[in-house]
Amino acid sequence: MSKPETPLLDTVNLPRDVRALDQSRLRQLADELRAEMISAVSVTGGHLGAGLGVVELTTALHYVFNTPDDKLIWDVGHQAYPHKILTGRRDRIRTLRQGSGLSGFTKRSESEYDPFGAAHSSTSISAALGFAVANKLANKPGKAIAVIGDGAMSAGMAYEAMNNAEAAGNRLVVILNDNDMSIAPPVGGLSAYLAMIVSSRPFLSLREVAKKISRKLPRPIKDALEKTDEFARGMAMGGTLFEQLGFYYVGPIDGHNLDHLIPVLENVRDAAEGPILVHVVTKKGHGYAPAEERADKLHAVQKFDVVSGVQAKAPPGPPQYQNVFGDALVEEAKSDPRICAITAAMPSGTGVDRFAKAFPDRSFDVGIAEQHAVTFAAGLAAQGMRPFCAIYSTFLQRAYDQVVHDVAIQNLPVRFAIDRAGLVGADGATHAGSFDLTYLSTLPNFVVMAPADEAELVHMVHTAAQYDDGPIAFRYPRGAGTGVALPETPQTLEIGKGRIVREGKAVAILSLGTRLAEAQAAADRLEAQGLSTTVIDLRFAKPLDNALIRKTLATHEVAVTIEENAIGGLGAHVLTLASDEGLIDGGLKLRTLRLPDMFQDHDKPELQYAEARLDADAIVETVLTALRRNSVGIVEGFRA
Repeated sequence: MSKPETPLLDTVNLPRDVRALDQSRLRQLADELRAEMISAVSVTGGHLGAGLGVVELTTALHYVFNTPDDKLIWDVGHQAYPHKILTGRRDRIRTLRQGSGLSGFTKRSESEYDPFGAAHSSTSISAALGFAVANKLANKPGKAIAVIGDGAMSAGMAYEAMNNAEAAGNRLVVILNDNDMSIAPPVGGLSAYLAMIVSSRPFLSLREVAKKISRKLPRPIKDALEKTDEFARGMAMGGTLFEQLGFYYVGPIDGHNLDHLIPVLENVRDAAEGPILVHVVTKKGHGYAPAEERADKLHAVQKFDVVSGVQAKAPPGPPQYQNVFGDALVEEAKSDPRICAITAAMPSGTGVDRFAKAFPDRSFDVGIAEQHAVTFAAGLAAQGMRPFCAIYSTFLQRAYDQVVHDVAIQNLPVRFAIDRAGLVGADGATHAGSFDLTYLSTLPNFVVMAPADEAELVHMVHTAAQYDDGPIAFRYPRGAGTGVALPETPQTLEIGKGRIVREGKAVAILSLGTRLAEAQAAADRLEAQGLSTTVIDLRFAKPLDNALIRKTLATHEVAVTIEENAIGGLGAHVLTLASDEGLIDGGLKLRTLRLPDMFQDHDKPELQYAEARLDADAIVETVLTALRRNSVGIVEGFRA
């Protein structure tokens, strides 16, 4: 597909080029920037709607503020594609989310214009406050500007940061990008005019003088004047909540009208008052009709046709794991009114949307509030319900204290459906589920499972639904299943029991999770070399099938564990068992394959797993290396 014509954008490489333009040309720049972003994402896939909604805001921010000396911090980061184009990365924008290409989020190592990496929501105000206070303490002039969407405002962390923002003074500016719902009076000419007035230097100067005078007045009069000022501006503009948190509120203003945006941002830039919150109303997908009409479908996209907006369809294949979970949970809930589902702003990403359609009264989307989600689930469980808390592995990290304190210590039967376990391809390190086996398997009272395929996932959903003796978790990957037939009647798995997939005598591969297919492929290759190989699907990280593991380690020359998790998971627990029971003393060659001690960049999943040495090649190499290192000949060292 041909690239759009962008004569003005072609002259812009860095924000200083934007600031060199006459303000009258910014409208053209924004239009060309939008066209370039649409063209790029149509080739790479990625997040579309949010970025389209902030094209004018991005242009205005770089025009008004002196980036990178002024620190511009984007919340989540998936709305930062236009920002990347304007900050020296246009020549690489068509490598978004590809191996060795640009990250889909902001990333400190990528550009000096990305002062803070962000892929999890609601961190921008806290980070910006840190930059602003550091500048204040060092007597540096730079400001910190946080751009946070109102979806991210559903997280308590944003309010915790605002509650402490007064320490930053006028060095902190928060842009509330209200792109899902209006939380204040409608936007229009009057509100824009009011925003310009109350953010202007004369008004703020007059207000500062009034403050100084009021300090000398008796307390009752002083309090009355402050309340009058707050009430008058609250009636005209809204924002009382933000005022109570210590912000000077300006808005709402039309985030697509540069004539409204720029004078307000210039007033805010030059204001002595602070910290300031500017309420900007935008529309996801603005300027691209298919994205405006289907904001949910075109939030994150595959490659698509620019003219129609139609996304490239993946070839037909096995169902997605999250959909298998959602459908299985619906089936369980049909016969059990105690089952309910909780998600933290990711209904479609977790499959809870399917449950919500069937049982809307038993489905709860609590917003970007994982801590609340876990404790809410604990309360439901304590009152006799059977809650399934469906959260991405990487997001559950944000609620670890609640998992420990509110669930594990009290031994409450909360069911954790942990999506995006293991490596996640284009989303990279920030979204990889690398640690949940470690941080859950160390907790007393927990049961932790990992299905090898989508059929096993159905069994584990059923097992979790029946389990009332304490917390239970099952983790599964992003993407499509393996294509196995789904069971018509799910089984209740025996807690802590694995299964032998194939039996051999010399080599044992102990797999947990969806690396089982690679384990079987490795076994085929080892068998072809005369190495009789056992493959075990352990199913449970906790409790381990100690009897099966003990027998296997005692009867095989080489044993290899494999898991999609960092150190501290399955391999560590098997090593501990072997050490405690003296199994290694008998000459056992025990090796563990796990995710490496590094944060892996985005790439195709199969390349990520190859880099992590979690594929059939790595298993075979590990076995042969162990044998060559510890025996004279390969075959001679085996037990019959």
